[in-house]
Amino acid sequence: MLCQNCGKYEATTHVKRIINGEATENHLCSDCAKALGYGDAFSGFGNIFSDFFGSFFNGPDLGALSAHTLRCEKCGSTFSDIVENGKVGCSDCYKTFYDKLLPSLRRLHGKTKHEGKIPNIIQAELSTEDKEINEIEKMEQELKNAIDAQEFEKAAQLRDKIKEMKDKEAENNE
Repeated sequence: MLCQNCGKYEATTHVKRIINGEATENHLCSDCAKALGYGDAFSGFGNIFSDFFGSFFNGPDLGALSAHTLRCEKCGSTFSDIVENGKVGCSDCYKTFYDKLLPSLRRLHGKTKHEGKIPNIIQAELSTEDKEINEIEKMEQELKNAIDAQEFEKAAQLRDKIKEMKDKEAENNE
């Protein structure tokens, strides 16, 4: 839903007011909400939360953004807004600022890809392409283990198999 005030950006703030028994609702983007005096729920706590979460994001290249500020098309947030507030504006921000958020996400979560068990029902429904990708990932892990164990002949064979499988996958995608 677009902001009811400016109509440009995605509404991220929902304000419901009841005055004399009459309810009114407004859906506003973050800029309009700030301009109209609706701060976030933690504004009374000072910068405790923004300092904490903002410290996870790298901000050294903010000066480079001043000439050409990249904004999320959905919510209008900039990367400097994310660094300053410690909050990501919307789900599209993850796509827009992927390269800049990735190091912080790795620091926070350790990995950027979920690894876990796949239920048998879903495993049966996986396409052969998904199974090939999983097979490549397993072989890459075996390759790493072989290198760590200094089994270089085995590592070379695994490397060649992985390259062959990736080439075949690339041909199928074309």
